[in-house]
Amino acid sequence: MAGQKLKNHSGASKRFKRTGSGKWMRRRAKMRHILTSKAPRQKRRLTGAAVVRDVDSRALDRLLPYC
Repeated sequence: MAGQKLKNHSGASKRFKRTGSGKWMRRRAKMRHILTSKAPRQKRRLTGAAVVRDVDSRALDRLLPYC
């Protein structure tokens, strides 16, 4: 008899994606509101995705077992 299936954490599955090489990607913070008071240089730097650090990626492996 097979074991039970694990569920993905729905909040984490909306926020993190895995690359083809197995790294976790995330969005950068501070780009949701009050953008008029931030410098254009800062807003440019915060665009795009970032790689999750190795310390946090172990936790994501448990939250998202099937990603």
